Amino acid sequence: MMIIKKGILLLALSIIAVSAFGQSTYQVPSPFNSIRQNGVSNILGAGDTLWISPSLNFNVSNNIDWFQPSGIDSITNGEGRIFSMDISGADFAAGLGFSIDLDGDPISSGFGFYISSDNGENWQFRDFPLDSQPADNCDDDSIPYTGGCDIVFTYGGTQYFRIRNTVRQQSPPFDIQINSDTVFTAVWGSGLLRSTNRGVTWDRIILPPSSVRILTPENSYFWVSDYQRTTINRYDARSDFNLLGFGLHLDSANNVWFGTANGVNFSTDAYTTSTDSISWKHVNFDNSNNGLLGNWVIEIEENPSTGAIWMTNWVIDASSGEQFGIVSTTDNAETFTQHLIGEKINSIDFKDGAIFAAGENGLFISTNNGDSWSKFPQIRSANTFLKENTEFLSVSTTTDRVWVGTTDGLASSNDLGQTWEITRVNFPLSGGNAFDPDAKTVQTYAYPNPFSPSLHDLVRIKYELKESGTVNIRVFDFGMNLVRELENDTFSAGTYEAIWDGVDNSGRKVANAPYIYIIEMPDRTIDGKILVIE
Repeated sequence: MMIIKKGILLLALSIIAVSAFGQSTYQVPSPFNSIRQNGVSNILGAGDTLWISPSLNFNVSNNIDWFQPSGIDSITNGEGRIFSMDISGADFAAGLGFSIDLDGDPISSGFGFYISSDNGENWQFRDFPLDSQPADNCDDDSIPYTGGCDIVFTYGGTQYFRIRNTVRQQSPPFDIQINSDTVFTAVWGSGLLRSTNRGVTWDRIILPPSSVRILTPENSYFWVSDYQRTTINRYDARSDFNLLGFGLHLDSANNVWFGTANGVNFSTDAYTTSTDSISWKHVNFDNSNNGLLGNWVIEIEENPSTGAIWMTNWVIDASSGEQFGIVSTTDNAETFTQHLIGEKINSIDFKDGAIFAAGENGLFISTNNGDSWSKFPQIRSANTFLKENTEFLSVSTTTDRVWVGTTDGLASSNDLGQTWEITRVNFPLSGGNAFDPDAKTVQTYAYPNPFSPSLHDLVRIKYELKESGTVNIRVFDFGMNLVRELENDTFSAGTYEAIWDGVDNSGRKVANAPYIYIIEMPDRTIDGKILVIE
């Protein structure tokens, strides 16, 4: 592993990583009930159960099968996809988003929420809250500004204007927290929302302007908003990064932590106080060595062993000195300890005294409360591995395992990362799976297909060996010229995957073209096609 302490890299002998291509064929399972896709960005552990995005699939006790609850038609038959999840006791809240195509670009948008009070056995759907449309005769361009098209709200006895949020675009529920009847959600362009009746109705929580450190109802405030080439006092997420919500945490004392694109906001009374009187402390990047590393706070978690609050920091403005990394605080955001400086971390969780950090550049672990960190080498199981360029997107824990969601499947360990198991989409060759019960039976398939070596790194070729014997796998171009021999060895009966990295026998990248792979086995010869598009 690579030991990282205060930004210094020290080499330590732990697990010796071997070439990813030292073995090119692995035996794999073929469950009917598989995960939906290999890119897993959101995971949530509770007891012995792990829940994952995008379709709310769950696994119990690391069983080979993955299931999906009934009663979630907005996911199974609709456009809704899981963007966030939280469990508190038997209460479960899931934030759903979807993509809207705008001039060819996908725009993440708010879809709604699923709420359960019985550990996910039954679900209630709550639609995404939107403001009403303004009056037809309002003038949004009036000079001077009158506020006729906006909404009036009261904070601390003073009335202010805020813009209307009448569309779902750019308001996906990036984070969510539930405790009994109270639900909070961070919805990017719509900011921070709170429901005290399990999502039936929602209130917008007012946050400090970016320029303000303390928001209290005793004072008056100015929220900068651009209007007709001038600046007005209006609550407007388009003009203030601290109103753009992303990270959210309700800690064990019911304090609310809210991460934005301009730092972190901390409140001791947002859980219960009326929306016109909630107080906040706002902390943003100040280039100090006991402050935030960067202004974009993506995820916030509490270490159950120590009560410390940990949060990821991303860069909004590199020219100001912001850096990627994570920070922790034990004094309610007065001071921060900085960790993994320079690493773009997506997710944090805790297990048996260890801290795990999943990032763009790898998976890290600390067993001494963040004083030093070890980066795992390429993760390998007994029969497969994660690609070398895998990004680690999320981390969570169940009773006896650490789970990591990646761009190349799920990895899990019951010994804090000494050994691993890897779960990927493994639809059966025999036809039918949980997502397509009528899928045809095939002898072999390759995925992803089309295959881009620079984008996908590897293509996997799945086949079944019905009896023990020698297997020879070769790749040819369409002129039937040999491009690469992938395998020529003896195997026992079972289902296997062979891998190809898109290079020929001389180590050269192949050209864009269709290719044929041929698998020779004792009882038969089968073939398939791979389209390489770089």
